[in-house]
Amino acid sequence: MNFDFTEEQIMLRDSVERYMREDYDFEKRREIADSEQGMSADNWQTFADLGWLSIPFAEEHGGFGGSATDTMLVMEEFGKGLLIEPYLATVLLFGAALQKGGNKEVQDTLIPKIIDGSCLGALAYLERQSRFELSDVLTTAVADSDGYRLNGEKVVVFNGANADQLIVSARTSGEQSDEDGISLFLVAASAAGVECSSYKMMDGQRVANIVLKDVSVSADKLLGELGGGHEILTAVEMEANLALAAEALGIMGQLNAKTLEYTKTREQFSVAISSFQALQHRMVDTFMDYEQTKSLLYRAVCAMTNGEEDAATAIHALKVMVDRAGTRIYAEAIQLHGGMGLTDELDVGHYAKRLMMIITTFGNGDYHQAKFNAIRYN
Repeated sequence: MNFDFTEEQIMLRDSVERYMREDYDFEKRREIADSEQGMSADNWQTFADLGWLSIPFAEEHGGFGGSATDTMLVMEEFGKGLLIEPYLATVLLFGAALQKGGNKEVQDTLIPKIIDGSCLGALAYLERQSRFELSDVLTTAVADSDGYRLNGEKVVVFNGANADQLIVSARTSGEQSDEDGISLFLVAASAAGVECSSYKMMDGQRVANIVLKDVSVSADKLLGELGGGHEILTAVEMEANLALAAEALGIMGQLNAKTLEYTKTREQFSVAISSFQALQHRMVDTFMDYEQTKSLLYRAVCAMTNGEEDAATAIHALKVMVDRAGTRIYAEAIQLHGGMGLTDELDVGHYAKRLMMIITTFGNGDYHQAKFNAIRYN
């Protein structure tokens, strides 16, 4: 199988790498994370001007028409630079749900605005009791004469406080954990009855809890088929897991490189600790973890791109690998850096915390191991 990238993909990757290296250093990232918004509007507009916000969208909406490979290359570079702007939330979650929702009028209106940077979005799918299950939904949408009325609460909504528009999953029929009966609705963040509480996660990302109290939504804001939202959410989640794995891969590579470099300068018994055979073995183990994750990521991307039957299995296996490999890599990086590995002043701790959050987003390794087993052996 040919794993060579096209000339356009190499140019895309190089442009992101150059920007993250020259214009997005660690200190700037810390300042952005500590700001009230938790993102830079100027940076976001730069991303729009560079065309990065258009990558996964169809050409009919002004997009690049990119593939999972294009997204993988971009997200890996974002991982290396610890990007804090809501690319995942707006482009890969909110935007993907719009693109898969099938409401052409909404697509024609909002997707071009995402691409030009004028619309920030969020996907509100998670609830307090649902943990990793997309089908565990207690938020309700009851039909009335004007459309629907939404009531419930969504938690840990990525970019929820900055979003102009929300896509909310709500139950229109069925029981709490039924896959059927979940519908997706487009809700203006400023709509009456929408209450937002923003807070910062340990990796610096800002999320929000959103309460909906008798929020009125017109019928034309339904995305996809009534009761068919779970299928859309599952497809969005699968693609997002690939993107998150690519971001994790970028972080793993940085942690390995920074740890190796540090061991060449830190001395014990008047020699660099990189000369200790036991530590060399540990660093070889983390290098192998990185390479195995990379190989499985490429396998999953190919399976998704080619529409292979085992694409879901490959993605579940990838998430298990990201959990196991990522945990060992960040643990070794912190331990070999000593106590300063988790200080706020050193970037190693920030990489580790972001990797921890990626591991738990859309399910940790144990969750995906169970999903893998259910598909493979049942």
